[in-house]
Amino acid sequence: MIKIVVASKNPVKLDAVKEGLSFFLNQQVDVLGVSVGSGVSDQPMSDLETLQGAETRVKNTQIQFPDYDFYVGVEGGVEESVSGLMAFAWIVISNGTTTGKARTAGFFLPPQVGVLVHQGFELGDADDMVFDKKNSKQQNGAVGLLTNDVITRKSLYMPAVQMAFIPFLNPGLYP
Repeated sequence: MIKIVVASKNPVKLDAVKEGLSFFLNQQVDVLGVSVGSGVSDQPMSDLETLQGAETRVKNTQIQFPDYDFYVGVEGGVEESVSGLMAFAWIVISNGTTTGKARTAGFFLPPQVGVLVHQGFELGDADDMVFDKKNSKQQNGAVGLLTNDVITRKSLYMPAVQMAFIPFLNPGLYP
């Protein structure tokens, strides 16, 4: 059995990792979700800050849980562009020796949500206020709300989880 620790207790993130990696590992996967610090803002406001949050979460899980096979950090963030506020997430996977990284697709948030995020609200809280929902970040997330669940937070994360695993599938190509 492969033991994976995910630096989150969010069920959407846990399911995305479990389903995304079990496809490649071809074995039973045991996924533990834990809360660890990201070292960044509660709502990362740039690509770099979001990546740093995922990397820090991985490092913190490696310290606290040294006997696992893989460590996964999932960090959602936003970044301002000329077209508005874009949302995305970074996935970082490590086994202590090799590290893989990938970013989800990005999508633009409605201006009303962007205003609330710029006022200091986390994206999930801003979504809940605009869409009159509760705890959407542990359900379908902004992308699910905006696509009528054609794309959910989990389905957005899964390809990035799998792409972050590429160095483990091709160890000769990734030193």
